[in-house]
Amino acid sequence: MAHTRQEEGLVPAHAGTLARTHEGKPGLPRGRSRLPLTAVRASQRERLLRSVIATVCETGYPAVTVADIVRRARVSRAAFYAHFADKEECFLAATGEGRQLMISRVVAATRALPPDVPDEQALRAACRAFLAFLAAEPAFARVFYIDMPAAGPRAVERLEAGCRRFADLNQRWHERARSRHPEWPAVPYDAYPALAGATAELVRSIVRTGETESLPNLEDTLVSLHLAVLAGRPWPAGAGG
Repeated sequence: MAHTRQEEGLVPAHAGTLARTHEGKPGLPRGRSRLPLTAVRASQRERLLRSVIATVCETGYPAVTVADIVRRARVSRAAFYAHFADKEECFLAATGEGRQLMISRVVAATRALPPDVPDEQALRAACRAFLAFLAAEPAFARVFYIDMPAAGPRAVERLEAGCRRFADLNQRWHERARSRHPEWPAVPYDAYPALAGATAELVRSIVRTGETESLPNLEDTLVSLHLAVLAGRPWPAGAGG
């Protein structure tokens, strides 16, 4: 007998705001509503995006149907098709918005620092914000790192685009740091997506076990990994203990 991820203990009870659905709650008012049409449509879209994250997180992308999504969103099937052509389009929109929010949190964390902050501290702030976001949004983390690679070519392209975005952030940080640390090595561009890919694999290995809340424990590892490659710094003594 097949079990859902929730039954297997891989989906946490608190799945995060990006997967907070309206299942079991009232739907939007039917017929004439005091809400403006734009507000109704915005609410429908938000409900659908959260619903697809929650549903895919629990059962996996292939098993999810439009009926599952609208049931948890508490909107009609007609409302679904007013926003999205199919399940894939809804899924890509939801993961795309989550990815943008994740990147925005990282960028905001570094921009909040004083301009003369040490480069290692800026790197640490970025890693901390990245891991904290995923730990707070475990359903999105599972969908993004586990389900996206298996959701078809378009999803894989979006995932690769996210990796390139993080690679570009790595490059910008490194180039700025090298202007203040000329002894740091120059590296080929391939080093930046390699670090982004390694980071994704470390995250994926933890998310896959359902221990997403422990992701912040990766902070020292990620900082040391980036400094080893981009600053030529030896790995901290005792790190393997």
